[in-house]
Amino acid sequence: MFPYNRHRRLRKNESIRSLVRENHLSVNDFVLPIFVAEGENIKQEIPSMPGIYRHSLDLTIKEVKEIWDLGIKAVNIYVKVDENLKDNTGKEAWNPDGLMQRTIKEIKNAVPEMIVMPDVALDPFSMYGHDGIIGNGEVLNDETNDALVKMSLAQAAAGADFVAPSDMMDGRIGAIREALEENGFYNVGIVSYAAKYASSFYGPFRDALDSAPVDNQEIPKDKKTYQMDFHNAYEALREVEEDINEGADIVMVKPGMAYLDIVRMVKGNYNIPVSVFQVSGEYSMIKAAAANGWLDHDKIMLESLTAFKRAGADMIFTYFAKEAAKLLRG
Repeated sequence: MFPYNRHRRLRKNESIRSLVRENHLSVNDFVLPIFVAEGENIKQEIPSMPGIYRHSLDLTIKEVKEIWDLGIKAVNIYVKVDENLKDNTGKEAWNPDGLMQRTIKEIKNAVPEMIVMPDVALDPFSMYGHDGIIGNGEVLNDETNDALVKMSLAQAAAGADFVAPSDMMDGRIGAIREALEENGFYNVGIVSYAAKYASSFYGPFRDALDSAPVDNQEIPKDKKTYQMDFHNAYEALREVEEDINEGADIVMVKPGMAYLDIVRMVKGNYNIPVSVFQVSGEYSMIKAAAANGWLDHDKIMLESLTAFKRAGADMIFTYFAKEAAKLLRG
């Protein structure tokens, strides 16, 4: 006998499909990463990231106001640092008058309710393109943590709502949390890039900031000594648990699309908000395939974003945030 349960009854039209849908994508799910450059009236498209620009601060404020009107409530900030300001200490990262701190202040002045989550890592400020201080041919962990603490305090003083350490140094969440507490920044949260993999999906991002590791035989050629090995899954749980214990408010899995299993594992094991980063390479692949007519851009964009929700992500850092918001709002 044909089974009484015919699953297609719940698929026969969009009305019933929408009623029984398990996951719903919303503008409230998005965090938009933005790139900021020095100057005025600057809008530089990043060739490897079609539709994404480095904006000067004046145009950044215009962009932030526009996305707020679309319903996007959070931004993740990266700054393009002049080469003459880069060194091995990263000291420009905590310059109170530096581009990052000025950007935070201007965004909070222009749109006070916008949640500002600046990046905490030394690679944009490093002459070597690494996320930490180089010494004796390696990336130094504890010395880098001291620099990340200074960077986080400068961002908190400028008005950041959350700091977002993306470096993967051991113990940096605890060090940052302790420093924030001791300096009275009790309400500044931490978005920890807790499970950040040494991935090849980051290439276009490094074009955007000129932050790739330099070709120098005396230093590590890549970031595999501190970012996670992409062969590993359960290691991510150890990293996440450690960061939670050290005071993280939100944890991150990065990259996203090739790591949906990690998102699911983290969400299933810990009662904490989980974010995921749809990184530059993922964005650019979809853009390139759509430009060649191989995929329907809007459908694939929304399908990929929904996959993050299905895997368990509470929020999605994505360069598609603005485009997706326009579609979702009709």
